[in-house]
Amino acid sequence: MNGTVKKINSEKGFGFIRGEDGKDYFFHRSALKNTRMDEIYEGQEMTFEGAMGGKGLRAEEVIAG
Repeated sequence: MNGTVKKINSEKGFGFIRGEDGKDYFFHRSALKNTRMDEIYEGQEMTFEGAMGGKGLRAEEVIAG
């Protein structure tokens, strides 16, 4: 799925991506592939796999671009 970074907290290592389906997906720095947390910015396009986590929607296999 494609999406855009909606909010990022680099110090705490997480953020949210607004998916092309209009839903927000939580992601943790551990879900990043070939990208470092300090390289991500709000508004950046991302590709990811959406999943349901214990606390709601989450992004996995997150790749910049």
